[in-house]
Amino acid sequence: MQKPALESVAILGGGTAGWMAAALLAKALGSRARIALVESADIGTVGVGEATIPQIRHINAFLGLDENAVMRAAQATFKLGIQFNDWLRPGHSYIHAFSDIGLPYGLLPFQQYWLRARALGQTHGLWAYSINAQAAAQNRFARMERVGSSPLTGVRYAYHFDAGLYAQHLRGVAESLGVVRHEGKVAHVEQRPEDGFIDALVLESGARIAAELFIDCSGFRALLIEGALRAGYDDWRRWLPCDRALAVASARVTPLRPCTQANARTAGWQWRIPLQARSGNGHVYCSEFISDDEAASVLLANLEGPASGEPRALRFTTGMRKQTWLRNCVALGLAAGFMEPLESTSIHLIQSGISRLLSLWPDRDFDPALRDEYNRQTRFEYERVRDFLVLHYCTTQRDDTPFWRHCAHIDLPDGLARKLALFRANGQIVRDGDELFAEVAWLQVMVGQGIEPQHHHALADGMEVARLDEFLGGMRMLIQRAVAGMPTHAQYVAEQCPASAQRTAR
Repeated sequence: MQKPALESVAILGGGTAGWMAAALLAKALGSRARIALVESADIGTVGVGEATIPQIRHINAFLGLDENAVMRAAQATFKLGIQFNDWLRPGHSYIHAFSDIGLPYGLLPFQQYWLRARALGQTHGLWAYSINAQAAAQNRFARMERVGSSPLTGVRYAYHFDAGLYAQHLRGVAESLGVVRHEGKVAHVEQRPEDGFIDALVLESGARIAAELFIDCSGFRALLIEGALRAGYDDWRRWLPCDRALAVASARVTPLRPCTQANARTAGWQWRIPLQARSGNGHVYCSEFISDDEAASVLLANLEGPASGEPRALRFTTGMRKQTWLRNCVALGLAAGFMEPLESTSIHLIQSGISRLLSLWPDRDFDPALRDEYNRQTRFEYERVRDFLVLHYCTTQRDDTPFWRHCAHIDLPDGLARKLALFRANGQIVRDGDELFAEVAWLQVMVGQGIEPQHHHALADGMEVARLDEFLGGMRMLIQRAVAGMPTHAQYVAEQCPASAQRTAR
């Protein structure tokens, strides 16, 4: 017999996490469940998540939103990848581009033929075979599904946007779908005495918001998952030592880059994110190796335009809740855990958490098997993202500051150690299940961080040298032609999705 369905959901917290959850759940559930969202205008949001990865485009598609309209509303620009400067050593640069690199041939991925060509003396870099990397190097952009009529895949992109404005846009969508917003701060969390399940949120005004399922989007405060339910937290600072950040906006500069920049500093790194009306900047650092005042000086000294106000401080512990679904509460966003924004995963982890919840949607009995599977999948995703971030730090060749010397001796998580050993052996990359970052992402960061395979796969030797030259040269030519025909990023944004002047959420 079918068990009774959930009829009510309460979301605590607005911002990107809360309003994204509200909009997606309302769209998916329709009239089957009432959705309420509680937030206070007096409580600010972190608001540093301005860079995204391509999966965010699925949100707009699912909600039926016009991409250009969303970009105009959120002051957005296009993002082809992340440029890492000075990570391997000072003066070195590479990009993690979102597009595919080259083409597989037969049973082997592209990098095996590129490695063979290098062994034969060819000097073309890996990114000569990436349309995103070549377009980013020239500050060009265009939507492009394929490279001409060739089998090469085209441009894969994400966004840079004002997270506050994006959340406002999602709020409008959510409320149009029936989500009811309640203004106020939580004074008390009512729990059932027999099992600790949450019954209701009691606001300072006395209003009582009852529901069957509660979603904690209250940020680092984690008022429900930790404050009420004591889920516990796994601290990952032994792998990812940065524990503080400073964020500040600055004036827009030219050219308008179609990529995020992550520039290594003496005790961490600095992001630069180009929006239509301004640039977003931040300094992520480890407080054991630099003071807050020094970190602020580093940030302000390395802006490309005048600062718009004083830097905002953020303290964090990288890691995740021991359980992100506990009893009848699911935590999303910063309430669930925190990964530093090095690979722009914060918003995606919200998105994937919502998708996972919908796929394991409970009834009123809250079968523990659904909860356990949700927690298992969530931990798998967080741990694989963690390993990918650690890769950037542990492979550095820098020894010029105590911080980077510390990073070079980080004890590796087992999964990361295995991936590095395989790639060093003969350039193989094995993707674990549905982990977020695909082989092409691991390939770029490992090559960019100076990891050198000892050999290429033996089957790559089956291609004749003349055919290998033709295979690789043809791809380079097609990509060069396609990029040469693109407008500049600034021209494309101005034509397709110009934002209203002076509009900002801050």
